[in-house]
Amino acid sequence: MTHLQTGLSPETIEKARLELNENPDVLHQDIQQVRDMIITRPDIGFLRTDDAFILRFLRARKFHQTDAFRLLAQYFQYRQLNLDMFKNFKADDPGIKRALIDGFPGVLEKRDHYGRKILLLFAANWDQSRNSFTDILRAILLSLEVLIEDQELQINGFILIIDWSNFSFKQASKLTPSILKLAIEGLQDSFPARFGGVHFVNQPWYIHALYTLIKPFLKDKTRKRIFLHGNNLNSLHQLIHPECLPSEFGGTLPPYDMGTWARTLLGPDYSDENEYTHTSYNAMHVKHSSSNLERGCSPKHMTRSQSVVEPGTLKHEELGPPFFQTN
Repeated sequence: MTHLQTGLSPETIEKARLELNENPDVLHQDIQQVRDMIITRPDIGFLRTDDAFILRFLRARKFHQTDAFRLLAQYFQYRQLNLDMFKNFKADDPGIKRALIDGFPGVLEKRDHYGRKILLLFAANWDQSRNSFTDILRAILLSLEVLIEDQELQINGFILIIDWSNFSFKQASKLTPSILKLAIEGLQDSFPARFGGVHFVNQPWYIHALYTLIKPFLKDKTRKRIFLHGNNLNSLHQLIHPECLPSEFGGTLPPYDMGTWARTLLGPDYSDENEYTHTSYNAMHVKHSSSNLERGCSPKHMTRSQSVVEPGTLKHEELGPPFFQTN
């Protein structure tokens, strides 16, 4: 085992070998081959090229070196093309901190049965007079930067659940093609994470229409990982066990506290009155803060899912194996 795998469980190392083609004997050579490709893109400023950083791109593309380099290049190119999004890219930025406090995103402490981290979005909590879509996207990307420092998550990946309960047509009208394309480019094409599934719950008809609108921007593999459950939580539980989910999704865990992840990033000075002074996070330097979730804070009361568990069949564009990951 190389030092780059330090901290990984034997089970995860074996999983990386079987599923990602990760070979500790040639890990440094794989990384160097990706690094050697940087000279082919002089138009991009590669601001970070250390071994640990490049390794996450190799894992996200199953050690296909050319694909890993392409993802690395897209990561930095996306940041060059959207400079305003990444100015003051830290938790105490006013726009990012408002989005975090409002629960964008939610991050469950308990992982699913495959070791994947579960992210939540309660769409109806989007107060458009308070948070721009861009700031919500920035908060999600910042959160992923923190979480992807965990090597276990580089290998096991993530799941995203979006609850559309009470999301109004007026709110949906603000989801323009241009900002949806910005999100897809940032999450699908430019970030080194393995997304095992995106689950829509309680989606109204106009979200189905929006999904049709964005489908041309989605890769085939992404479309296969989008699950449309409606109000049928039984179909959700076929893929994510109830003991991993809060009660809003028919799970056995307590209701999700919207302030949990914000307190993790913002530190102990965070309060439910949205007043805090702690400045603790720079996306490129925080290590494993996702494992230090604080306890004992009062839940922030916000809109919750009104789902009911009903029998039914899983609605899905193309249903495949229960565990999907990005090549």
